[in-house]
Amino acid sequence: MLIDGAWDAASDGGCFNSVNPATGETWARIPEATAADVDRAVQAAHRACYDGPWSRMTPTERGRCLRRLGDLLAERSEELGEIETRDTGKMFKETRWQAKYIAEYYHFYAGAADKISGETLPIDKPDMFVFTDREPLGVVAAVVPWNSQLFLSSCKIGPALAAGNTVVLKASEHASAPMLEFGALVAEAGIPDGVVNIVTGHGDPCGKTLTAHPLVARIAFTGGPVSARHVIANSAQNFAEVSLELGGKSPFIVFDDADIESAVNGSVAGIFGASGQSCVAGSRLIVHEDVADAFLARMTEIARSVNIGDPMAEDTQMGPLCTTGQLETIERELARAQDEGGTVLCGGKRAAAGEMYFEPTIVDCPSPDLHIVDTELFGPVLSVLRFRTEAEALQLANGTVHGLAAGIFTRDSARALRMSRAVRAGLVWVNTYRAISPVAAFGGVKQSGYGREAGFQAVYDYTRPKTVWVNTSSEPLGNMFVMK
Repeated sequence: MLIDGAWDAASDGGCFNSVNPATGETWARIPEATAADVDRAVQAAHRACYDGPWSRMTPTERGRCLRRLGDLLAERSEELGEIETRDTGKMFKETRWQAKYIAEYYHFYAGAADKISGETLPIDKPDMFVFTDREPLGVVAAVVPWNSQLFLSSCKIGPALAAGNTVVLKASEHASAPMLEFGALVAEAGIPDGVVNIVTGHGDPCGKTLTAHPLVARIAFTGGPVSARHVIANSAQNFAEVSLELGGKSPFIVFDDADIESAVNGSVAGIFGASGQSCVAGSRLIVHEDVADAFLARMTEIARSVNIGDPMAEDTQMGPLCTTGQLETIERELARAQDEGGTVLCGGKRAAAGEMYFEPTIVDCPSPDLHIVDTELFGPVLSVLRFRTEAEALQLANGTVHGLAAGIFTRDSARALRMSRAVRAGLVWVNTYRAISPVAAFGGVKQSGYGREAGFQAVYDYTRPKTVWVNTSSEPLGNMFVMK
């Protein structure tokens, strides 16, 4: 683990295996952090924030470090991508592209570092000059899931460091290796020891100790709602600010005037890209009844032709799932959906490529009441609902406890604006899907969490305003006990 600039094993020597889901083979041994290890990491981050050279660096100097970190990510994208693929089963052509594109996030926050400013206030008191300053919060606990660790950590580390904070990042226990490899770039980028620390382990004691630690000022968490409830409970110990991104069951709405080829391609990418293992997977297709049959015929044709296999191979289109828990959940929910009246149009079983592979699956659902319609499966499974009117489409889209993302396909620009305003989601794509940029914030509503990541506002979210009153009068203060 990376603690205070040094590579350390767990203090008790504990380790756990990391398994390549494409082969089923153990390929790495990962340190199992103890509570004492996490405490050392937080203490190191606290010292770096308040006593070390990081606290004395100018915003512009911090920005240079972030820019260099981004450059290194781009330079090492092939290596990082390969490691992430071996650890998660994600497609190599995706992981290496993503590692390279993530450099843009660090470049964006490098530029933002010296753009953080306060303001002067037109105060109603004579002889007073009042201004606000923005200061870093302190130690940030960043917790990321396995599926897009390099990307999701950039949305936390980037703004946190730009604002002058320090970070202790907990890598996912399901695939820690990419984040440890990323840690090797931190010192090379000129970031002082202790500014970025990376610990590995399970929720208890590693995650629990980190999120409840008294020196942690902010918790940035991406994961599931079950773990999030523990995080919120832990934050009662330190009153840390908390942001949560908890995934979703995103509606993908197709109107009868949509460009069907474009919508089909968007839906295929939205649900089968990354084997459906994406927080914003468009896993609820809501399609107008007049085009539903043609749409589904084309989509099932594509789904049946998807090349499933080795995620390192360039011609592979879909790789394995990462965990056996996902497979078991998918199989259980598909059986339940069929018992409740759902029809499996294609897929529905494990693929011939191997134990951890699952076929692209489309389930036609006669009612939104089917359990599968509002259950995040984190796999290549699409639930289909049909609608007649715009009002019905909106009702189906919002009839969920989730609210992270949504897709809308229509040629009617007025309808697109109406729907994008009315859909209760933090992120809406119109006639496209899964587009991202460091400039554009994302985050959820309802049980998809709160707070926003990416965008310039995220930097301010890692600061607190301080108000300073300066008496400019040359006269001595009067008697405070005499009111005038």
